[in-house]
Amino acid sequence: MATSARTGIHGAKHASPALGRMQELWLFASAGMSLLPHVEHAPIWLTIAVGAALAWRTAIWWRRTALPSRWLLNFLVAAGSAGIFLTFNQFFGKDPGIALLICFLALKLLEMRRVRDGLAIIFLCYFLLLTHFLNEQGIGVAGFTLATLVVVTAALASLGHGGRPAADHLRQSVLMLAQAAPFMLVLFLLFPRVQGPLWGMPADAYSAMSGLSDSMSPGSISNLSLSGEIAFRVKFEGDLPPRPALYWRGPVLSLYDGRTWRADARQRKVSPHDTAAGPTYRYSVTLEPHNKHWLFVLEMPWKLPPDAILARDYQLLSKTPVRSRIRYEAQSHLEFVPGADESEVSLRRHLALPANNPRTRALAEKWRQELATDEGIVRRMLDHFRQEKFFYTLTPPLLGENSIDQFLFETRRGFCEHYASAFVFAMRAAGVPARVVTGYQGGEENPVDGYMIVRQSDAHAWAEVWLKDKGWVRVDPTAAIAPNRIEAGLASAVLAGEPLPFLVRTDLSWFRGIRFRWEALSNSWNQWVLGYNPQRQREVLSRLGMREPDWKTMTAAMAVLCGLLLLGLVFWTLHKRIRIDPTVRAWNLLSRKLAHLGLARRDWEGPMDFFNRVALSRPELAHPMQAIVALYIDLRYGKQNDQSAQQRLRKLVSNLEIIAKR
Repeated sequence: MATSARTGIHGAKHASPALGRMQELWLFASAGMSLLPHVEHAPIWLTIAVGAALAWRTAIWWRRTALPSRWLLNFLVAAGSAGIFLTFNQFFGKDPGIALLICFLALKLLEMRRVRDGLAIIFLCYFLLLTHFLNEQGIGVAGFTLATLVVVTAALASLGHGGRPAADHLRQSVLMLAQAAPFMLVLFLLFPRVQGPLWGMPADAYSAMSGLSDSMSPGSISNLSLSGEIAFRVKFEGDLPPRPALYWRGPVLSLYDGRTWRADARQRKVSPHDTAAGPTYRYSVTLEPHNKHWLFVLEMPWKLPPDAILARDYQLLSKTPVRSRIRYEAQSHLEFVPGADESEVSLRRHLALPANNPRTRALAEKWRQELATDEGIVRRMLDHFRQEKFFYTLTPPLLGENSIDQFLFETRRGFCEHYASAFVFAMRAAGVPARVVTGYQGGEENPVDGYMIVRQSDAHAWAEVWLKDKGWVRVDPTAAIAPNRIEAGLASAVLAGEPLPFLVRTDLSWFRGIRFRWEALSNSWNQWVLGYNPQRQREVLSRLGMREPDWKTMTAAMAVLCGLLLLGLVFWTLHKRIRIDPTVRAWNLLSRKLAHLGLARRDWEGPMDFFNRVALSRPELAHPMQAIVALYIDLRYGKQNDQSAQQRLRKLVSNLEIIAKR
C-alpha cells in the first residue's frame, strides 16, 4: 500500500501538465497550416476525413465535451491505415508516407490532452513542413512554409509559457528564427553540394511531373496545352529570333501502330550537322523537371551543352532523367540541312505504315500518280488543309479505329497532333519519308527580367519530310490551318469560347503585369536558391576568395563562421537581457526617484532592507512600497514573469512618484 501511494505521488509529481485553451488554439492553427498545402496532393477521401477530424476536435474545444474513447481512436487509426494501403498498395514511398503523417496528425489532435501530446503534434507539424518540398519548391510554397514555421514555433513557445499573450509567443518565435537565419545562410553557402538529392528518393517521388511524352495519340497534346505551367525559361544573348522560328525541338516520333506515334529507341549518337547557315543564336535554358531524358533546344542545335547526346534524329538527350531544375547553354542556327545523307534503311523505316485508314491511303496514292515531285505532294496536302473546311480546336471529337480517315473526311476538327499525324501518314502513303516532331512552339518574353517563358500550353507537334538534296525539312500543317498559332500563340488561334489556361489569356492586361513580376521573382528564386548547384557554389566561393575549395576547407570555414556567430549571439543575448530587463529597469527607476528624496539605496541593501529603511523614514510611502517590493521579488526571484505583472510594477512605481510629489 505504501509503495502504491509513493508510486501515485511520484506519478502525479512528474505528470505532464494539462493543456490550456489558448495552447490548444495554437496547436489547431499549427496543424491546419501544416496540412493545408497537402490538400492538393492527398487522396480526396483522406482530405474529407482530416477535415471532419479537425471540425470534430474544434467542436470538442468549443463545447468543452469529452474526447473520444481509446477504442474509437484505435479503430480510426486502423481504418485510416487500411484506407492508405488500399489507395497506394503499400506504406512505403513518398505519397503513402505523407498520407500516413497526415492521418496520424489529425488523429493525434483527437487525443490531445497534455503538454506531451502538444509536443508530439509540434514535431509532426515540423516533419510535414519538410514534406511540402517533395511536391513543390517554388517561392510561394517557401513563403507559406516560413509563415507556418513561425506559427508552429510560436505554438512550441506557448507550451512552455502558457500564461503569456499571443503576441509574446509570436515575438519569441520570430526572434528564434531570426537568430537561426545566419547559421542557415552559412550552411547554405558552404555546405558541400552534391549533384542530385543527398538521399535516394522513393520510386514515386517524380510521378506528378508533367510534360511531353515519348508517344503521341489524338488528344495528348491538346490536354497538355490546357496547362499554364512553365516548361522552361530561355535567356538569349542579343536579339530574339522571330516568333515563327521559335521551334523548340523535343521527342521525334517515327513508329506508328495505327493509333499512337512513338519514338524509335534505336537512334544513334551523332555530331551536330556541318551544313548550317544564317544567324547564330546563343542562349541559356532553365528547364523544369519532367522525369524524361530530352532537352529542348531551338532547331537546329549547333553547339551542345556538356553531358548531352545528340541522337540521329537530332533530338537532344540528357544522360539521366531530368528530375530537378537544370540550366544549360546552347547555340543554334535557323538555316540548316540535316540528314542529307540519310541511309536507305532509315528512309524505308520512315515509310512504314499499318494496314488501316484506307481512304487516306487512296487519296495519297492519287496524288502520287498526279504529281511528279515530293515537293508537289507536300504542297497539295497543305492546300487540302487550306481549301477544305478544317478547324483548329482544343476540344476535338473522339476518333474511332481509323482515326486519320475519320479526321480528314468526317470531323475535320483537331489540334496540332491531329494535323501532324494525318500529314505524316499521308506523306508515307504517297512514298515520301516523314516523321512527327513534338516540342514547343513560341514563347512569351517577360519584360521584367528579359527571360522568355515557354509554357506547357505552347506544346506543339509538327512534321518533317525527307526531300532529296534538302534532307529533313520542317513542315507545320498547323500553319496552314491556323497561322495565328505560329505568329501570335495559342490564345489567338483557337475558336472563340474555348477554354484557355488562365495564365495565357490575353484579355487580362491588368493581370499580365502582376504575373510578369511574380514570375521574374520566381525565376530569381529558381536561379539562386533552387539552382545553387556545385557549379554555382564554386562561382560564389571563388568571388569570396576560395579559388579551389575542398571539403576540409569548407568544413573549417563553416566551423569558424558558426562559432563566431554563436559567440556574437551569446554576447548579444546577455547584453540585451541586462540592458532591457523590464523588472530591473523599474527597480532602478524606483531607486533613482527615492534618491531624489534623500533615500538612496545602498549597495549592500536587498529589497526588504531597503523597504524597511524607507518605511521608517517616510511612513506615508510604506503601503505603496510594500506592494512594489512584493511584486519585484516575485518577478525577479519567483515564477511570475508575465507582461501584465511587469506593467503593474511600472504603474506602481509611477503612482509612488505622485505620492512622493504630494
